[in-house]
Amino acid sequence: MTAERNFIPLRLCVLTVSDTRTLAEDSSGDYLVTALTEAGHQLADRALLRDDRYQLRAKVSQWIADDGVDGILVTGGTGFTGRDSTPEALLPLLDKQMPGFGELFRALSFEEIGTSTLQSRAFAGLANGTFLFALPGSTSACRAAWEKIIGAQLDARTKPCNLATLRPRLKE
Repeated sequence: MTAERNFIPLRLCVLTVSDTRTLAEDSSGDYLVTALTEAGHQLADRALLRDDRYQLRAKVSQWIADDGVDGILVTGGTGFTGRDSTPEALLPLLDKQMPGFGELFRALSFEEIGTSTLQSRAFAGLANGTFLFALPGSTSACRAAWEKIIGAQLDARTKPCNLATLRPRLKE
């Protein structure tokens, strides 16, 4: 007999990377905040920063250093334009990369946007026991990532395995 798993609420941060949006116009960040809170998680903090690798690194480092933060959802800055620098800013902070996330995201995204998914440099990983997911800036991309991948993996009830139940063992 196996006991049913209970939901474990996680404390998550949301960071929007944009040179053009304000918090009032941040539909992607708004979506992620709504999705995580409706799922039963807690919003630990939220920020919107310009696409500057050093500001991004500083803010995410602050959250990674906080033992009360379980995960970070970043939206924006994952494309190919000259200002898109989320991967360059945040990949150096990761202790472990999660290659399957980016691969799965692009495979699912292909169903919606075809070969345009090649322009996404979405990625995920682990830094100091904190999950980090970097998503494109579009609301539809954030919705696809949350509804098809992240939401289930951050839910301790997802079987056969999930990221939420790994949390206590991440710093072993």
